Amino acid sequence: MLKKIVAAALAIRTYVVLAAVFISLYGLRTVQQLPVDVFPDMNRPYVNILVEAEGYAPEEIEKLISFPIETSMNGAPGVFRVRSSSGIGLAVITVEFDWGWDIYLCRQIVQERLQLVQGQLPEGTAPFLAPVASVTGEIMRLALTSDGTVSPIELRTIADWDVRLQLLTVGGVAQIIDIGGGVKQYQVLVDPLLLAKYDVTIDEVEETLQGTNINTPGGFAYDQGEELLVRNIGRPDNP
Repeated sequence: MLKKIVAAALAIRTYVVLAAVFISLYGLRTVQQLPVDVFPDMNRPYVNILVEAEGYAPEEIEKLISFPIETSMNGAPGVFRVRSSSGIGLAVITVEFDWGWDIYLCRQIVQERLQLVQGQLPEGTAPFLAPVASVTGEIMRLALTSDGTVSPIELRTIADWDVRLQLLTVGGVAQIIDIGGGVKQYQVLVDPLLLAKYDVTIDEVEETLQGTNINTPGGFAYDQGEELLVRNIGRPDNP
């Protein structure tokens, strides 16, 4: 059989040489136009869901947040696998899709599923999707320390409002997560006796607090033909 193939090729050697030259030129041109990715993404398309819940233990995070979200995502179309990691005050749920799914379609599916499960999550928790980033991206961990002159609350405030915002302006930075320290809180301690004395309900106190620390428009004031903007400034400049 091999001898017959060789004999036939020799009989039409001119056409064989031309075909070989054509295939070589076509292959060379294809290689030159072939897109090259230095760091190709070798993983299935995936979407990361982050949920912050201050004060919750890992067991509570797993039971109240991670498990309901995992259950909701398992029935979504195209989902290959769902896994989660529950830590102190933070849940990370990774939803992997089958090969060939568009990453933005995957994010839309996950967002729709999150809206369905939102009512089952603890009050005050708001899940959000992590930015689109390759798994080959570099992860850097930074730590803020003190010799005792700065409290944990002040360290966390510096990390949230100074370091984090400046790092987000650096090109190539996709996401920053703050963990640890003490989160600054403003508490209003209500005295039941004073509420009863002034005939004020706890709902009225809560409604009043919700209306504070916000800027509201006040319309316009006319002064000698000029239109002056009136605003009610209630939001603090330095949180």
